[in-house]
Amino acid sequence: MASTLWDDYQVTPVEVALPGGKVGLTLRAYRPASELTPTDVSDREDDDDVFAAKDSRRPIPGLADDEEMPEFVWTKEALDEVAAGPAEDEVAERRVEAEEAADDDDDEAAVSDEEVPAFLSHKGKLLLFASAKGLADFVRSSAPHDLKQLEGWSKLAKSVKADDVVAGEDDAYELDLVVENLRGGPDAWDPELVLRAGEFARDVSYALRLKPVMVALSPGSPLDDLDEALRASADGGLGGFFAKRKLRKIGAEQASIGWRSIIGKISAAVDWRD
Repeated sequence: MASTLWDDYQVTPVEVALPGGKVGLTLRAYRPASELTPTDVSDREDDDDVFAAKDSRRPIPGLADDEEMPEFVWTKEALDEVAAGPAEDEVAERRVEAEEAADDDDDEAAVSDEEVPAFLSHKGKLLLFASAKGLADFVRSSAPHDLKQLEGWSKLAKSVKADDVVAGEDDAYELDLVVENLRGGPDAWDPELVLRAGEFARDVSYALRLKPVMVALSPGSPLDDLDEALRASADGGLGGFFAKRKLRKIGAEQASIGWRSIIGKISAAVDWRD
């Protein structure tokens, strides 16, 4: 009955174990980004804006800081060209720019349709419940949260009972074990444990707009490289052999410190409700 209920509304119970012996239940759903309004983080202290564009200006080679740029002088030919209107190459350039803008709009539309995670959260906080009854009672209440925007939510909320709130094996995450495991070094590392923790951390950091966590696990970061090596190692074969060699080059201290910071950020964004 429970699985049918969740399947019908495409919402899933999730269990998360955090340091200090705390285990909480929440809900997660995936929806097209265009259908979701991000959680309100206006009350949160600003993190470094990882999406801010960097200054792309570069010094001009051969030109000292105190040297003046030569002044542009209009020629008769240039003035005549302006008076005659746009040249053919300029028209062609504008056409190309218009086509590129249209392509960009198509790309943005595709991105907006990409499925992204949403959690039982409110104002940038992940709502966790120590008991299934606490979560079910909350869902049936009129309390505000971010999943209320989902289509069909009111019907789901009326149907949820404590017995329904059971996280499957694939939706249970042991973040409390990650740091200690990584401290043991490559020979002790548990790929499934770390990779699953990364899955949850990426989802919750996106849903809660936890920018430092998003950056720490972004493509090309040391912890993302760790994930890739763990995946390849678990797959075995020749790629697994080289992955194991790569894992030995990744410092256990660096990995454990990085994950300790991630888990600390997530724990600080948790609102325990019972």
